[in-house]
Amino acid sequence: MLAVWLQALQILIGIFHIFMWYFILVLYMGQIKGTFGIYEPITYRTGCTLWGIVFIISGVFLIRVAKHPSQRLVVLALITNIFCVITAFIAVVLTVIELSKFHSVSYKNYGQAKLGREVSRVLLFSYPLELALAFTYSIFGCIDLSRRNEEALTTITEEAESAF
Repeated sequence: MLAVWLQALQILIGIFHIFMWYFILVLYMGQIKGTFGIYEPITYRTGCTLWGIVFIISGVFLIRVAKHPSQRLVVLALITNIFCVITAFIAVVLTVIELSKFHSVSYKNYGQAKLGREVSRVLLFSYPLELALAFTYSIFGCIDLSRRNEEALTTITEEAESAF
């Protein structure tokens, strides 16, 4: 039962990231071109928070594996979780790069830039949570696959022994 709650948490984190992307999109599109320009951080230009779709897809695969376990679904869930780990790690790196430097912007856009940086700080706390969840599921996916392979090997060995 705990596993289903954690899988739902992974989907909720993905949905949270999608909503934050929409909020940042509306926030930065409302900027006025001033003397010092507009604020467009690297995470905004790369659509970093939109990558929450990957977390949602991974959570859906995990729920499918919990309901209908098969080796193919376990492999697909493992692949999507590894992709989630990579995505979350890249997102953390890009967010740290964004927060480490700040170029001055027009006073008209300063409020949007400051609010956008606060959103990035909030996301900086949610990315490691997603990273930990995806990494944990990747480890347990590998363990599950190794157990299935051992069971298949013992079954083949037992069939060979019974034939002789």
